[in-house]
Amino acid sequence: MSTVSPVDRVVAALHEAGVDAEVRRFDRPVPTAAAAAEALGCEVGAIANSLVFDADGAPLLVLASGAHRVDTGRVAALVGAERVRRATPEFVLAATGQEVGGVAPTGHPAPLRALVDVDLAAHPLLWAGGGDHHTMVSLTYADLLRLTGGDEAAVA
Repeated sequence: MSTVSPVDRVVAALHEAGVDAEVRRFDRPVPTAAAAAEALGCEVGAIANSLVFDADGAPLLVLASGAHRVDTGRVAALVGAERVRRATPEFVLAATGQEVGGVAPTGHPAPLRALVDVDLAAHPLLWAGGGDHHTMVSLTYADLLRLTGGDEAAVA
C-alpha cells in the first residue's frame, strides 16, 4: 500500500515542472469552484476546475474557468470525438488517481489529453485542485498550459 498521497504526487509534479505554487489546505472541503473561491477570497473565474470527461472512452482533462459550464458538444468538435460526457467517479479515479471534487491538473499516473479554457488567461493568478477535497494550488495560465501540455480552447 502506497503512503504517497494524491496531494504529495501533485506537489512533486509541480516541483518537477518548476512551478512555484502555493499549496493551501483547508479544514473544510472545497469541492466546487464557488466553495474554493469563497475560501480563497478570489473570483470564481480564477478557479481552474480540473474536469475529466469521457471522450469516446478515453479520458479528457478540461481545465475550465469556474465561472461557466463546459459545452460538451463544442469540446467533442474540438477533440474530434463523437461523444464527450462527464466521466463517472470511478473513471475519474482510474484516470487521475484523484477523486471528483479534488482533481488537480497534474500528478496523474499518466499524462492526459487536455484542453485549457482561454477564459482563464484573464486572471494573473489561478487556483486549481490540489489532489483532494481540502487542497488548492496556485499557478499561472502559462504554468497550466506547460504542466498539462493542453491546447488552448474556448470550452464554454
